[in-house]
Amino acid sequence: MTSFQQVLVVDNGERAPDSALSAELAGMGYASVTAPLEATEEVLAMMPSPVAVVLQMPRDADWAERRRFLELANRLRKSIDSDKIPIIVAGGISGATTMLQNQLGTRAVAAPDL
Repeated sequence: MTSFQQVLVVDNGERAPDSALSAELAGMGYASVTAPLEATEEVLAMMPSPVAVVLQMPRDADWAERRRFLELANRLRKSIDSDKIPIIVAGGISGATTMLQNQLGTRAVAAPDL
């Protein structure tokens, strides 16, 4: 059985089918866990070493919501090793997957068969 590397996707809890980052990540060979902003720390505590954390801000987010995402990004960068686990703040699907590809480079996306 193959174990895929996981990416934590954090959003505002409103998931439209046309903006599902999970489908894009699956196409890149990653498994993803999507959690609302408020549950990020709890999900990270239960997740074994994600390869990245993507904070997916809605494109139409107001300033208060954008600030909540940016504050979370700052807290995460201080609490986890962001050199090993990139914290990516994005405002849409294509931007997030492009940034993820740039951050992870040519790193293999699937773990060896167990």
